[in-house]
Amino acid sequence: MHLQQLAYFVAVAETRHFTQAADQSGVSQPSLSKQIRVLENSLGTPLFVRDRGGVELTSAGEALLPHARRILIDVEAAQRAVHEVAGLRRGLVRVGATPSLCDAALAEGVARFHQRHPGIDLVVEEGGSRLLTQALVRGRLDVALLIAPLADSHDDIVTTSVLRERLVLASPVDADVPETMDVADLRDVPLVMFREGYDLRDVTLMACRRAGFSPRIALEGGEMSAVLRFVETGLGHAVVPSMVLANRPQLQATPLTNPVLERTVAIAHRDVGSMPLAARAFTEELAEHLAELEQPV
Repeated sequence: MHLQQLAYFVAVAETRHFTQAADQSGVSQPSLSKQIRVLENSLGTPLFVRDRGGVELTSAGEALLPHARRILIDVEAAQRAVHEVAGLRRGLVRVGATPSLCDAALAEGVARFHQRHPGIDLVVEEGGSRLLTQALVRGRLDVALLIAPLADSHDDIVTTSVLRERLVLASPVDADVPETMDVADLRDVPLVMFREGYDLRDVTLMACRRAGFSPRIALEGGEMSAVLRFVETGLGHAVVPSMVLANRPQLQATPLTNPVLERTVAIAHRDVGSMPLAARAFTEELAEHLAELEQPV
């Protein structure tokens, strides 16, 4: 069993297609298929069921996949660690965050880390908490800033809650709104709603359901920046984290009560022992930065 064979196996398992896996791996399809057969022969069992409709994992393939991913991740981490022996003068950190956290919580933390360690490259990926968790499991991210609790638990992923964000109603600055509002008061408020899969959409809809009504949606389908812009233009109001309004002078925040709406922000990463030096340093400094924004959970 060779590392390259495991890499080809993981590529086929994730794409469910031999030709796509070969293109992704930069080899010819016959060469990849041959190495998969060699791997299957060495293990004494098929790893894939092949048919015209695509490729499916056998039970043996399902059993091998998490171990193969872990081996490849550990090897990559070892290689990166060797390259970083000179200290935090060079390296790469792959960071993920939900769109709302990228703007409000991550941007300044990334800037501070870059000032201290200019030789370390930072790559930031935006996505929902579920997608970011999958990227961590597959070794495509080193650390992610997301919303807890995770929808799915993974033994390989460590999550640490770092702060609790208060959710507020964002309105145009000249809107006639009270100083505070109960969630039930949102019944007749036109809301700009986030797209499907956005955690803030789920939180808002669930709060309204628990208060006994369906919200009046003026517009839906946006990301954070688009939603805030729609609110600024007077299309409606939106339930957002209080921090995202810090640099939005055209918007005002109304605290929501009965119940108070909050969400917990967490840092997620693989086991510290398998993290490269640069990723560990970034994680520690990001946790310190977030602790300064609000009281830790």
